Amino acid sequence: MPVEVVRRDSGKQFSSRRLKTIANGVLALLKRDDCELSVALVGNAEIRNLNARFRKKDYPTDVLSFPTAEGIISNFRLLGDVVISVDKAKQQARERSRTLDEEMITLLIHGVLHLLGYDHERSSKDARVMTRLEKRIYRGLCEQGILQV
Repeated sequence: MPVEVVRRDSGKQFSSRRLKTIANGVLALLKRDDCELSVALVGNAEIRNLNARFRKKDYPTDVLSFPTAEGIISNFRLLGDVVISVDKAKQQARERSRTLDEEMITLLIHGVLHLLGYDHERSSKDARVMTRLEKRIYRGLCEQGILQV
């Protein structure tokens, strides 16, 4: 279950090894350990450009997910790319009285669920389903000893 982490600009402020371990744990909990995942850690400028280009929203966001088109074959199934703004994660961590580590994990889980087709923006019911699953994954990572509360 390869997880590739790319760090650019402000993304160099967070441990790639830790994120890889957590991403592998998330995939295992979702029974997707046969999948590949790419995670890019970027700054606000880069994520703003991506958000404007692909979502027509000209502001920096915290996380974007880009699922891979069906039918791409490799030794593993490629889920897609999760792009996280470390700048935005730092800001949100302060606002939410969390550590950067907690915010990054939350954004990673959120991004992976988007790759799997979950979307909190479709309806309030979908939002509740996604939120419950995010919490279940977070607890599962704690139970596996990957995270400590």
